[in-house]
Amino acid sequence: MRSSNARGKFMDVAEQPASITVEVVYATCNEQAGVNLRMKSGATLRDAVERSGLLTRFADIDLNINKTGVYGRLTALDHRLREGDRVEIYRPLRADPKESRRQRARKGSEPSKSPKR
Repeated sequence: MRSSNARGKFMDVAEQPASITVEVVYATCNEQAGVNLRMKSGATLRDAVERSGLLTRFADIDLNINKTGVYGRLTALDHRLREGDRVEIYRPLRADPKESRRQRARKGSEPSKSPKR
C-alpha cells in the first residue's frame, strides 16, 4: 500500500516514520505562541492541540468554538497530521469583514470638511 507524505512523494506504508514533527500555533492581539512537538505517526490535529499546552495557556480557546487548520486551510480535529504540518488555532472574528469594508467605504464617500486646494 502506498501513502503520500507531506511533500507529495509516495512511500510504502511500512516505511512511514514512527514519529512526526509538527508545530501548533495560536495568536491573540497581543501575543503569538508556537510549540514544536514530536508526535506518533497517525496523530490527529486534536492530539497535537491538546499536547501543545496552549489550551491551558490560553483559556479563551474552546475547540467547540475556535476553528482549526493546517497551513491556512480549515481542517477537522480528526485530521491525521503529516510530517512538518503547522496546526493553526483561529480566533473568532470580532467583526464581519464585509460589514467593516462597507463602513470604511461609507466613511470614504463622505465629503471632506477640509478645504480643497
